[in-house]
Amino acid sequence: MHAMVLEEVGKPLVSAELPRPQPQPGQVLVKILACGVCRTDLHVVDGELPNPKLPLVPGHEVVGRIESVGSSDISLQNGQMVGIPWLAWTCGACEYCRAGWENLCDQARFHGYTVDGGYAEYMVADARYCFPLPDIYANPKVPRCCVQDSSAFGLYVLRKGADAWVFMDSALPRVY
Repeated sequence: MHAMVLEEVGKPLVSAELPRPQPQPGQVLVKILACGVCRTDLHVVDGELPNPKLPLVPGHEVVGRIESVGSSDISLQNGQMVGIPWLAWTCGACEYCRAGWENLCDQARFHGYTVDGGYAEYMVADARYCFPLPDIYANPKVPRCCVQDSSAFGLYVLRKGADAWVFMDSALPRVY
């Protein structure tokens, strides 16, 4: 597969042919339709975030379609459109993960920083952090998966009772 790779911090990305990744249990293989450029990507490339995985495929504002699943216990399906954010993996057992604050997990991994991201034709992702998207995003002009650093989108998370959340962006509010 074709990818853009960071081989050395502070240097330009290099065009490369890499083997297509294979999903492990709990992961999905995603054919990438679009991947945005976030300021965090530039922080990684410029060396402003310490110790990135090298070589590295940057990118974490990903929209794509699932090509295959790594295990039968995954509720996502082949052909389903998903958004893939910065958060790539967490332990699931620490106090932060148990409290629903996975982004604070001391063992967390991040797309385009500590694991390969979306500047490629394909990527693997933890199914827990792939978010189903409606087909309105089939030809996205701008992925809507990076909340932390992107002020270009109006994204609001509102608590609606004990078991429901509302995620709203400029295109589609959804209740979870």
